[in-house]
Amino acid sequence: MEDFVRIFDTTLRDGEQSPGATMTLEEKLRIARKLDAMGVDVIEAGFPAASPGELRSVQQVAAAVHTAEVAALCRTREGDIRAAWEAIREAAHPRLHVFIATSDIHLEHKLRMTRAQVLEEIRFGVSLCRELCDSVEFSAEDATRSDLDFLCEAFRVAVDCGATVVNVPDTVGYTMPHEYDTIIRRVVATVGPDVVVSTHCHNDLGLAVANSLAAIAAGARQVEGCINGIGERAGNAAIEEVVMALSVRRELMGVGTRVDSRQLVAVSRMVRDCTGLTVQPNKAIVGRNAFAHEAGIHQHGMLANTLTYEIMRPEDVGWTASNLVLGKHSGKHALRARLVELGFQLDDAELGVAFDRFKRLCDRKKVIYDEDLYTLVADAQDHQAVYTLEAILFQSGSGMLPTATATVKEHAQVHSAAATGDGPVHAAIEAIRRCVGADDVVLEDFHLDAITGGSDAQGKVHVRVREGDLVAHGQASDTDIVVASAKAFVAALNHLAFLSSRVSEIAQASELRLAARGV
Repeated sequence: MEDFVRIFDTTLRDGEQSPGATMTLEEKLRIARKLDAMGVDVIEAGFPAASPGELRSVQQVAAAVHTAEVAALCRTREGDIRAAWEAIREAAHPRLHVFIATSDIHLEHKLRMTRAQVLEEIRFGVSLCRELCDSVEFSAEDATRSDLDFLCEAFRVAVDCGATVVNVPDTVGYTMPHEYDTIIRRVVATVGPDVVVSTHCHNDLGLAVANSLAAIAAGARQVEGCINGIGERAGNAAIEEVVMALSVRRELMGVGTRVDSRQLVAVSRMVRDCTGLTVQPNKAIVGRNAFAHEAGIHQHGMLANTLTYEIMRPEDVGWTASNLVLGKHSGKHALRARLVELGFQLDDAELGVAFDRFKRLCDRKKVIYDEDLYTLVADAQDHQAVYTLEAILFQSGSGMLPTATATVKEHAQVHSAAATGDGPVHAAIEAIRRCVGADDVVLEDFHLDAITGGSDAQGKVHVRVREGDLVAHGQASDTDIVVASAKAFVAALNHLAFLSSRVSEIAQASELRLAARGV
């Protein structure tokens, strides 16, 4: 086999299991196309048996991806396997990803099965998968807490039944790098050179990337993880960190990936906006401070030679100096071409909405940056909006009680309401809440970022809201932060409406995903 590390991205499956990160179909398709374009080898699109909606979502992702393999997760049960195959059978390159736990603690308390029964389940599940699909991955859930002899026996059975990839998940983020090294070397020796050994590491002890790299050094040739390191509990191995560690330390690791690292920042922003999970400023590779230098001694070194404090070039991961890319005289074709470069696929209706917003933004900003363009797309691609902010008016000043009046369209009906608040943003949100009768919706988090510098910079607002057990998110931007906040709150209400419409499916999916948790 060609010696490189395959990147298996599970942002759409394990990443979406992060609380409040449920994505719409349009958002999943946007991310899947971007992952495909940047050279990810495998995209895990979901867990089709979880619900009919999940199956349909995986089907559409499979149809949209042309180069990468599209994987569907399933247990060793026949119903799961056939649902997964139905979801990906039309993919250009399908993969079935079947799993069962192998640790004694899972066998006793979750599966209530003997080791012999688990081996029979593996024989059945992997054999059926291989009858349906040429590419079959078998995962031994909680592998790092399994008896090593039994784990290797389970993998031998899987390979004998047709598995082409075996995955060694550190399901609960428990293992240490030197322990994982020992496990991986034993598994590699067990399955032989024609089977790819994979890693799936969780970050409960902050070791997901370190363990993934230890596994590569021990012979693993596939790494599973998520963009921005999102995922169940403390998250998964961060794909961008693994890719750049192998790139920067190629002389030590001796192997690289096929991912175009110049697209890492773009896909990070896309995942951030689609999930509502912000990226910490000091996050490696894609955090806004990753290439910032404030200390005087650092700045002096950087001025002399960037190699003094930077081990990689910002442009190698997609950070570039903000350049003027479009202006008020640019047409639709130029806008579409640039948005395609940034990873967005817009139909004619969406392009019309984005172009209208672009022209209005040009009237308010002298310089239009890529960062501004990212913010134009979200609203343009939202075909299922229940609520539309028609107008927001507010008054505030020294000695004045902040007041806002909002006009919101709910389907075809228009509502208006006024409210006061502790500040103009609070007043605007209260006015919108009254318009739509959202008294039970709680604003859990509010985050404001400046997109670009200057007095005409757009402010991007991210909010998270909760109603009962449902957590939703919204983001919007504007040169006026009160307007941006109002738009973001309305976007969150739309996301909440989307979740509410699927509440029974989401409840069913949550119950079934407990079985897949951590794989």
